[in-house]
Amino acid sequence: MFSKTSKTKQTATTNHGGSAAEKKGGLSVINADLRVTGDLISESDVQVDGSVNGDIRTRNLTIGQSGEVRGEIVADKIRICGSVTGQVRARDVSLADTARMMGDILHESLSIEPGAHIEGHCRRIEGLAEEGGLTVIQAGQVVASHIKKEQHSK
Repeated sequence: MFSKTSKTKQTATTNHGGSAAEKKGGLSVINADLRVTGDLISESDVQVDGSVNGDIRTRNLTIGQSGEVRGEIVADKIRICGSVTGQVRARDVSLADTARMMGDILHESLSIEPGAHIEGHCRRIEGLAEEGGLTVIQAGQVVASHIKKEQHSK
């Protein structure tokens, strides 16, 4: 009745049957000694203290002082304290005094602390969440908009 095999089977069944609310919670952290090459997609919050070479799509993103991202970022809320090279698209963008931003920022709300370094265009866009697609900007000009992101089926 209380054997190891029955506990293992119970645990496996419990883990696979998690609700959608459990899957969307929590915080994923990329530590300072971790380098990631590839795209990150998460429905929870992400904190980058290491290095990411790829695109990031998440709900809330924090890039720590030692964090570095090279790629496009799409999120609801972004706090940048480290380095970003690429386009940022979010409802709420906040740049700390230690931030180094090399690329365009598309936002509804933008706050920049004195000392932050920005090379690129900042553009206010209404209703980012309702658009449902990406906007591609090159040399400060909108090249394409309303590009739908890939849908991954399970």
